Formats: sequence, structure tokens, C-alpha cells
Amino acid sequence: MGTGSSINLDAISHGAGDDHAGGQLYVSLKMESYTPKADLVPHVYGSVPLVGSWDPSKALPMERESSSMWQLSFVASPNHDTLDFKFLLKSKDNNEPFIVEEGPNRQFMGGTLQGVTRLALFRLTTDEVLEYRVCIKADRVSPFDLAASWRAYQENLEPSTVRGIPDVSINAIPEDGENGMSSSLDLDLEQYVVPSPSTPVVYAANLTENPRSLKHNKEPATIKEREVSKSKSVGTFSPLEKEDGQQGLFVDRGVGSSRLVKSASATHLSDSESKNSMPAAAGAVAAAAVADQMLGPKEDMHLAIVLVGLPARGKTFTAAKLTRYLRWLGHDTKHFNVGKYRRLKHGATLSADFFRGDNPDGMEARNEVAALAMDDMISWMQEGGQVGIFDATNSTSQRRNMLMKMAEGKCKIIFLETICNDPQIIERNIRLKIQQSPDYAEETDFEAGYQDFKRRLDNYEKMYEPVNEGSYIKMIDMASGQGGQIQVNNLGGYLPGRIVFFLVNTHLTPRPILLTRHGESRDNLRGRIGGDTVLSGKGEVYAKKLSNFVEKRLKNERAASIWTSTLQRTILTANQIAGFPKIQWRALDEINAGVCDGMTYEEIKKNMPEEYESRKKDKLRYRYPRGESYLDVIQRLEPVIIELERQRAPVVVVSHQAVLRALYAYFADKPLKEIPHIEMPLHTIIEIQMGVTGVQEKRYKLMD
Repeated sequence: MGTGSSINLDAISHGAGDDHAGGQLYVSLKMESYTPKADLVPHVYGSVPLVGSWDPSKALPMERESSSMWQLSFVASPNHDTLDFKFLLKSKDNNEPFIVEEGPNRQFMGGTLQGVTRLALFRLTTDEVLEYRVCIKADRVSPFDLAASWRAYQENLEPSTVRGIPDVSINAIPEDGENGMSSSLDLDLEQYVVPSPSTPVVYAANLTENPRSLKHNKEPATIKEREVSKSKSVGTFSPLEKEDGQQGLFVDRGVGSSRLVKSASATHLSDSESKNSMPAAAGAVAAAAVADQMLGPKEDMHLAIVLVGLPARGKTFTAAKLTRYLRWLGHDTKHFNVGKYRRLKHGATLSADFFRGDNPDGMEARNEVAALAMDDMISWMQEGGQVGIFDATNSTSQRRNMLMKMAEGKCKIIFLETICNDPQIIERNIRLKIQQSPDYAEETDFEAGYQDFKRRLDNYEKMYEPVNEGSYIKMIDMASGQGGQIQVNNLGGYLPGRIVFFLVNTHLTPRPILLTRHGESRDNLRGRIGGDTVLSGKGEVYAKKLSNFVEKRLKNERAASIWTSTLQRTILTANQIAGFPKIQWRALDEINAGVCDGMTYEEIKKNMPEEYESRKKDKLRYRYPRGESYLDVIQRLEPVIIELERQRAPVVVVSHQAVLRALYAYFADKPLKEIPHIEMPLHTIIEIQMGVTGVQEKRYKLMD
């Protein structure tokens, strides 16, 4: 992440020039027009990485994809050894008799079938020969999409006897199209909708911080006053003033109360002093934050992400997503929107002339509200805040230099410039602005508002100066999620690196994400936590209802995928969903209850009263003995969040209560302290709709 480096997303997504960049190979073998002879079913056997044995008894059966198509899919690394294989016909239940196809072994190497394409010939008798067309297709797919590495498959060549399916699988669509009348759903899915906690679409700028300076009628300090003012410089972990002048740090270990790294003469903190002393981040985040604080200059303890860009380029939307992500990771983050300050001080009905570069009164007024917002953000940082998102056009070097002057010795500024050259995306954003922005709330004539905003945009374009100063990130044509480029300059440290990684994977493509718990399990009936039991009868009914729901809700979304944990209650819940690839994530496993796994809460209260009380006092940070805390779960879910942001097709996540609480909190922007208490009922689907207007929610309750 040195000076002037750049990341080309097209190269990343297509793995140009690098066998490893494009992820795994998802290989599909197909046999066309095969009509079963007696009980003979097409099988495949061969060398690693397919079967690893030429023993016909270990051949893998192909599954019926349609009435005339049979398929077998598997995963291989891009640089796999040459795969030798052949087709054979045999019964699923008996190893004898079997009929191996005639001809030499087929070879698959580097994603391509070697040699001349030929039919599969099976000689039943001297006179009777069956011929079938076969094809092989290999798609290079992200490792997140497949989730299960080939190494894991090599360690367990046979599918689990409990689950009965491999780690990555896809069910054929049943020919009758139904899973049983007792569990079918009405075609009108709206009848299953139940109230959601929050569904209205709100203009993103309205959700930003309320101006403190204007609320208290505080006059902005002059630039000269700002230059001589001193910073308290309170960092990620609040310094503790000691009598001997030394400092201690609060470090959150993700369990129970905080632990203090003490000097020999350390004194004790009162509750009021320690109230905002540590972020809720745990594990690697906390360790990196401590390292950044101890090794970097004082102003690096606070980070200001200053947006730059023309209007209608997605700045506020990007700022809102980044704020939500950093808060979820546990970093104290606030979003300051200068437009909100302008509307409060000067009104919301200003014409395009107010934004002209040759209007000195307008320029002075806009710089004034920008200074007010910056003052508020710095004051908040001095009170313990960590990351401030400063949302405005900041389109001239003069404005950006003013902000850098104000930030000297107080916080580190990283400019985040959003550049969009797609006229369709710009036009869409302009129309959304007219419909949603408070600037045009009183304008009843859409066309008049549209023309006024176009004039405002022209005024900004005339004076716009791209960022070339300081530390910066440039997002160039990233909105569609289909390519683009990110350029970074003069960046270093843990948090800036996480921010760049997040921004690389975000886009504005609308798509639904469906969250649901597994069907009721036998341990749910017994009130036991953890475990890996099968579904109850009620849970099995829900699995059928979920299958029908997904097939109806996503019937036109064939690129969708189903994600489950590696625990059998989620796998069994998703098992009947047909036509979509199903991927297991270990990161989606339920919170690890450690030594308490399999116990009821009453048993924990009786046998481990201290643990019971510790958990009751702080469910967020409490870590089960030899297990996990909610903060640990959040840390392992970060790759899942990144991949959900990166996906352009719908995803159905079948997981567990604690995990879904954490995922839902990310999308709903819930405070970390609320995560352990979020209601996540069984047999209910939460549909999260992600798109240009932000995040919307809809809930379906399929059964009690």
C-alpha cells in the first residue's frame, strides 16, 4: 500500500496472469440423453482430485439434473494435477455388475478436457452398444463462493455419513416440482409477511450526526485560533494520566471486563473515566490498534476519512456503508454530513447560484459550515471517538488544505475520492437526489428540481480539482461492481488497510440477502445449547417450506447460492432446496459454547454459577470457557460480510441464532451492545434488500 499503488478489479475478478488469483475451479461433468437401463446409473471414477481411486465400488454417482441430463460437480484448484477419469454404469446399491466406458482414459488439465472430444460408449453385449454425449465445463470461481477448500475434501473423500452430502453440492430440481402437499406454500408469498423492526427508506444524509456547533449556537473558531489550539489526542484506547506521567492502556480481550496494561505505579480508573476508554473490537483488531497507537504519531490515533467528489457520485452512500462496517467491527465511528450543517444554517431551498465558484458569499458560507462540521468531528475525537467520516464535495485544493490545517496534530486525514464516468449511474443518482434529498423536499415540480440540480452540478464541475495531496484513496468507476479501479497513495497501518479491502469489494448492484435460522432441532426442544443434532419433526416441515419459499422467491435468480454452516441442522434445513449451489462455511457455525456445549442454561446456573452471572452481566464480551464470545463471532464473520458485499446475485444464509444476530446487526447498523439481545425467531426469513437506496428489510414467518 505504498505511494501511488493501484488495484485493478478486472484483473482480480478474472485472475489475469495468476493461477491463484481467480480462486477455485468448479468443474461440472454432464452426460446427455441417458435413459436408465434397469437400475444402472452413470458414475465417474478416477484419480485425485476427483475420486482418488480406480476401484469401481468407490465411483461417484452422477445425479439427474433433468429428465435427460445427468451431472456430477466437484471442486479443484486451478493448478491441480492432471485428472484421469472414466465413466461407468452401475447400480447405486450394488457394485456388481458394472460397465466401464470403452476407450482410453479421459484427461482433464488446467480447466480443459484434453484430446479429441468423444462419445461415451458402453458395450452391454457383443451386439448392443450405448452411446451418449458427454461434456465438461470448468468455471473459475472465488474461493468464498465455494467455501470448502480441496484440502478439506481430500481429508474426507467419503461424504459424511450423518449429513450424506459433500461440502459443496447442488440438488437437481425434482421433476414433480413439489416437496409434498403438507408443506407447500401459497404462491402469494406476501401473506407470510410479518412486521419488521425498521423498513422505511431514509435519505442517508439524514442519518448522520446532528450538528453540535449549530445546536448550541457556537460560533466557529477562526483559522488562526484553530492553528494554536491544542489537542487532547485521546486514541483508540484512552490514555490514562498517572501521577508519575506514565500512561496505561485499556485492552479489550473479548472476555469479561477490561484488563489494564499497568506500569509499576499505575492507579485505578473510575467508571466515569473508563466509560469510553476502549472500543468493542477484539482479537486481531485490538492488537493492531494497540500497535498503531504505540508506534505511530499522536494524530494517527484518530482517523478522518474525508470524502471528495462531484455531486451524484455516491459519496454519502459510500460514507454510510463504511460507517456501518467500521462500527460493526467495533471502531467508534461517526458520519458527519456538511450538507446537513448547510441546511440547518442557511436553509434547504438554496438555488444553484449559491454553489457557483464566482459567488464569494456562497463560497464563504460553504467553507463556514465545513469548518463547523470539522470542529465538531475533532471535538468528538478528543472525547474518545476513533474514526470520523467527513462527507462533502471538498472539490477544491483550497478547501482540502483548510481541513488539513485544522487536523494538524489532532487526527490523520485520508481523502476518499469517488469518481464515476458512467452517464447512466450519474443520471440515476441525480433522479434519486431529487426524489429523496431535503434540498428538494419543497419542490413539487420534478423537472424544475432536476434542472436546478444539473446547474448546481455544472457549477461544481467548473471548479473541481482532483485529489493529488496527502494520503488518499481514489475509487474510479466502482459503483457497478463489474470492474473499476482503486488507487491508493501514502497509506499505511491496519485500519486504512481494512478500509481499502472493504471498498474494493463494495458496489451498488441491488440484490436480496435472505437470513434464516435452521429448522427446529432436537436440542432446541430440550433447551440445550450448541451440539450438532438433527432436526425435529417440526424442523423437517420447515425445511420443506423453506425449499418451496426459496424456489418461488428466487425462481428468476438462477445465479443465487445457498450458504450454510458445517453443522448438520443447517445442512439438513437447506438440503431440499433444489437448483442452487449449496456452500458450507465454517465461519457460519454457531457460537462455540466450549465446556458448556450441550448444557441447558439451568444446568449452567446450577453447576457454574460464576460463569452464569458473568454472562448475564455482559453477553457481548463474555467468552464461554474454552469457547467464544460474541466479539469472537464478529471477528470470524468479517470474511462472510466482505463476500456478501461482493456478491451481485442473491444469497440465502441458513445459520444459527448468535451468528445471524451478528450478521443482521451489520445490515441494520445496530450497536454492538444490542447484538446479544436481537430477536432471531425460528422458522422466519429476514430478507435484506441491498441497493442504491441503502438497506431495506422484510420478514416472512412461514410457520410458528
